[in-house]
Amino acid sequence: MLKSLDIYGQRNTLKIVVALNLLLVGTASLLYTNRLVERLEEREENYVRLYAKALVYVYNMTDFEENINFIAQEIIFVNSNNQVPVIYVDENEMIAFSNLQFPPGTPDEEINRAQEEELAEMKTGHPPIPVDIDDKRRGYVYYSNSSLLTQLRFFPYVQLAVMITLGFLAYLAFSSARRAEQNRVWVGLAKETAHQLGTPLSSLMAWVEYFRSDPTMDQSISDEIEKDVNRLETIAARFSSIGSVPTLKNEDLYETVSQFISYLEKRISTKVRMQIENQLPEGTKVFINRLLFEWVIENICKNAVDAMGGIGSITIRLLPPSRRGRPRGPADGAPGREIAIDITDTGKGISKTNLQKVFTPGYSTKKRGWGLGLTLAKRIIEEYHEGRLFVKHSEVGKGTTFRIVLKESVVGEEQKAEGLTVK
Repeated sequence: MLKSLDIYGQRNTLKIVVALNLLLVGTASLLYTNRLVERLEEREENYVRLYAKALVYVYNMTDFEENINFIAQEIIFVNSNNQVPVIYVDENEMIAFSNLQFPPGTPDEEINRAQEEELAEMKTGHPPIPVDIDDKRRGYVYYSNSSLLTQLRFFPYVQLAVMITLGFLAYLAFSSARRAEQNRVWVGLAKETAHQLGTPLSSLMAWVEYFRSDPTMDQSISDEIEKDVNRLETIAARFSSIGSVPTLKNEDLYETVSQFISYLEKRISTKVRMQIENQLPEGTKVFINRLLFEWVIENICKNAVDAMGGIGSITIRLLPPSRRGRPRGPADGAPGREIAIDITDTGKGISKTNLQKVFTPGYSTKKRGWGLGLTLAKRIIEEYHEGRLFVKHSEVGKGTTFRIVLKESVVGEEQKAEGLTVK
């Protein structure tokens, strides 16, 4: 049965709610602003039509023929206060009047060129308004939107961008606070677990020594108990390392993995076959904390055993860096000087909908367990070893491959330059 005990499991719902609210507010603002723009556009068009009628009226005033130019200029001046650019073209398609403003002293050639360019733009924006002077003369008034209308048209997009930016910053702040809180929970839980294990471990060690001193006691039993006590001490040491800066040592990767797999395969189902395929050059080393790294391998392998129902095979491949700097296929290694460790099982696989959840705290497909194993594994690899852990491939009914990527140890002067110490 699928279950999730993630205390932060509602964050995806929160993201959706925030996104929907932003979308709703943005859409409402856009629709309202577009309505205002349409009304202002109608109003400006009416201004221009009024201007065109005034031109007809002026041209038909026979008693004031000598003042046509003056009156037309006055009409243009009044219209310019509304910031609606207007150009009147006469029957010869020549620019007769315009309300375009130019700085004093602008050469006529520059003014003419600017007016021609503006006229070309106006022709693509709005249909012209005809001005019928008489039966033989017809001019046209061209216009474009005012600067105020243009700014208003883009206002909702600017507003939406500001809201998205503020929402993104708020989300980053929330995520940062959530991660900090989560880290405190992790560290507190780990430290408390290590502390609680300390007392019974001391008592168990005393019992082991007591059994060893009893000649009637089968010493093989004491040896096995001691192994389990040592195992518990290792677990306590792992938990104690969480929240502290771990000591990384230059370890032979194949030797580390093979020794731990030899230990682990005796403690899992006998129906699970484990094998290691080593493609690394002999002696390849990486900087790891052995206790924590073994914990990662153990968590992944135990999850694989559960996914297979205790029957199947687990293959661990140690892959060298790719020669071309990037993987060429499933059998190739990691890019650059990175080493890849692929852990493949023959279990039930992971569905696409659950791939994003496998490293989420509390996510588990088991009836028991807290769903913390893979989460801890990812934190150990990425935060303490500066590597990567991800699901490389998974197919429902066929199995899953987890990939761990670690940096290969540098040597000589490069090692000194990075401040690493071989221990």
